[in-house]
Amino acid sequence: MTLLDMTASATSDSENKRATRVLPTIIQGGMGVAVSSWQLARAVSQSGQLGVVSGTALDAVIARRLQDGDEGGHVRRALDHFPVPALAERVRTKYFREGGRAPGIPYLPIAKLSQHPLVKSLELSVVANFAEVWLAKEGHDGLVGINYLEKVQLATPSAAYGAMLAGVDYVLMGAGIPAEIPALLNGLARHQTCALDLHVEDSTTRYSVEFDPEALMGSDAAGGGLPPLHRPLFLAIVAAHVLAVYLTREESTRPDGFVIEGPRAGGHNAPPRGRGALDDDGQPVYGPRDDADLAKVAAVGLPFWVAGGYGTPERVAEALALGAAGVQVGTLFALAAESGLDDTLRAQLLGELENSGLQIRTDPLASSTGFPFKVATLPGTLSDPELYEERVRLCDLGYLRVPYERAPGVLGYRCPAEPVATFVRKGGSAEQAAGRKCLCNALTANVGLGQTRRDGYEEAPLVTLGTDLDGVTALLTAHPAGWSAAEAVAYLEG
Repeated sequence: MTLLDMTASATSDSENKRATRVLPTIIQGGMGVAVSSWQLARAVSQSGQLGVVSGTALDAVIARRLQDGDEGGHVRRALDHFPVPALAERVRTKYFREGGRAPGIPYLPIAKLSQHPLVKSLELSVVANFAEVWLAKEGHDGLVGINYLEKVQLATPSAAYGAMLAGVDYVLMGAGIPAEIPALLNGLARHQTCALDLHVEDSTTRYSVEFDPEALMGSDAAGGGLPPLHRPLFLAIVAAHVLAVYLTREESTRPDGFVIEGPRAGGHNAPPRGRGALDDDGQPVYGPRDDADLAKVAAVGLPFWVAGGYGTPERVAEALALGAAGVQVGTLFALAAESGLDDTLRAQLLGELENSGLQIRTDPLASSTGFPFKVATLPGTLSDPELYEERVRLCDLGYLRVPYERAPGVLGYRCPAEPVATFVRKGGSAEQAAGRKCLCNALTANVGLGQTRRDGYEEAPLVTLGTDLDGVTALLTAHPAGWSAAEAVAYLEG
């Protein structure tokens, strides 16, 4: 029995039709934090393609939207449909502020990710992921996916469960080797207790993060009233055909398809293969070895989409001719009207594009993950060295912290973007911390949810886009005032 057969056996007739429908040609990339908003994913889905919400830091996103007054009542409308009302009500009561926060008041802190999270943290994670997917799917029967980062392992089980409660159709994951996700989704669909192995630095001991849906949801879970969930299809985002082959060797690790992402894509990129040389501008040098062999990917026998430089109709046609099911595109949609990107930032980016002044660098140090990260050089953002130096280091969100072994059986958490002395005290080095930027805070600022500190400091944004700007240049010519997600889809469809 294939994974698709297993999925169909746990769904209603209408869900069976959804699971077996024609594959999308266009996947709107999952861009965090909340750039791939529910509004964007919904618009793409209604246009007949796969809309994807970002699953990164959704607990903070939903909590902050509620504290800002939940304009339009969208989050509260989603919470009204959560299958365990008491759980959703606890989230609403804690975070919702009628009329929003008073000026200068910081957002409430939420607990950082850990191996043994508090119940209230799990509740917020499940509810937040449910809400974002539910809103993206509201009022239509199009396909909706959610994107997670393998590097943020501690959040994955509860977040994926929340998305599945809302009926998410696809789960996509990159920034690592997502070998355990197919089995995780199988277990979550049956409300089973699931565990995900953790990558723990400085340790050979096996650690895991465990999630028990029944314990969280009470009698409404497997032992009570909830039927088996629709098991979403899983697409692994990888950079090399070797990794695609590796993931298909075992049934337990085999995804339902792949997104093959090249180094021109925005956000995190896979490091170059080889010695990792830098050019004169300090950017990683990519070469032919970093191009996936698409013929070998096709030989695996699973559908695949290509990403990173495929944002024009000509490139879509090229991908299809190479045997791909389609393409994944981010930058075109990041600049669309429905994306979560702050309106002022979007206007600034479009103005820079119109004047041919936008520069995008592959920064080898910006991300604490160790992966290169695309950074748009934009005044008023952390791409400005002076603004970067002015920011006092603070790690108050901590999504990119990684576990390390403090003592046998005891984990600590560290991030090279936290205060240098703190990082060194935890076993890191000043060299590892040099140049690192707090992506957690900067990316929330990109979507108007940046923290205001009690001393008055407001977190600055840091924008990421792909280096392929041919498509956005063409769309800007056709739509000088900006474009919608539907117009981006129509453009790519040719």
